[in-house]
Amino acid sequence: MTNIRTDWTRDEIAALFDLPFTELLFQAATVHREFHPPEQVQLCTLLSIKTGGCPEDCGYCSQSVKADSGVEATKLMDVQRVLQSAAQAKDAGSQRFCMGAAWRNPKDRDMPAIVEIVKGVRAMGMETCMTLGMLTPKQAEMLKEAGLDYYNHNVDTGPEYYERVISTRNYQDRLDTLQNVRDAGINVCSGGIVGMGETRDDRVGFVHTLATLERHPESVPVNALVPVKGTVLGDMLADTPLAKIDDIEFVRTVAVVRICMPMSMVRLSAGRESMSEATQALCFMAGANSIFTGDKLLTAPNAGDDTDAALFAKLGLTALQQDEPMRTASCQGACEPAE
Repeated sequence: MTNIRTDWTRDEIAALFDLPFTELLFQAATVHREFHPPEQVQLCTLLSIKTGGCPEDCGYCSQSVKADSGVEATKLMDVQRVLQSAAQAKDAGSQRFCMGAAWRNPKDRDMPAIVEIVKGVRAMGMETCMTLGMLTPKQAEMLKEAGLDYYNHNVDTGPEYYERVISTRNYQDRLDTLQNVRDAGINVCSGGIVGMGETRDDRVGFVHTLATLERHPESVPVNALVPVKGTVLGDMLADTPLAKIDDIEFVRTVAVVRICMPMSMVRLSAGRESMSEATQALCFMAGANSIFTGDKLLTAPNAGDDTDAALFAKLGLTALQQDEPMRTASCQGACEPAE
């Protein structure tokens, strides 16, 4: 039985990255099969409920006011429009409905509408996930009371590289919001972006941050940077060898995440639309078991439902129908850190 550890060292994680590729995939696939059905992948849908105009300066984001990306700022969507989109996602087979707002943090005046949205989506029988920026303890409690299942707040990268990507908040701000979410009793969704010009050691730091939290995130999205013209990173990395992370290195990252956080759902997120079917298949073999469906992720393109259905048929994959292991085990104490 694989121990669920929260005491990983950087050296141990670096050693995993350094394994021969086939050995790394074998280890990751073995761990994955211990906790997850290997032929099932969770289908999630992501909707931007408030686009653009964010005061943060995240170098990868087209929704930042600092970016010259052509993304226009919008107001928070009407509650009924959000619920209509959720109903369509459910009809298409999605288990979880994720909603993102381009805010540094939600204002108190926004919370009543957010609460109604959460309640409405939950009433449809779907899991709910929100990403609204930084949260205060009070706001986290309000979301918990409304029935929010997950809150997404990515750490983005390792702590050493972080300040090269964002200056309007620090790494501890990210961790504080994760703690507020956890303290409120909401499941945590937190991952990062690779291919931002970081080194492997930075990727080690990213995995180490999440794998040494008191409790691992229930969901860990692994994004490949989509370089958008007009963003700091998009312009900096355009037409350079760093503009796209090597496919094998991306799969290595997924495999290391799976080994270090065995029970977490590992989600292939942004950048998947540009991955070959073979690369995606390797990611699923390495332990990825969650994807976003639909044609769009906030403002970035996505593979689309028809493309995903064809890939699933080719690989013999089906949509996840059961609860995630960490949520099931939380009632039994089975996902507590090993002694």
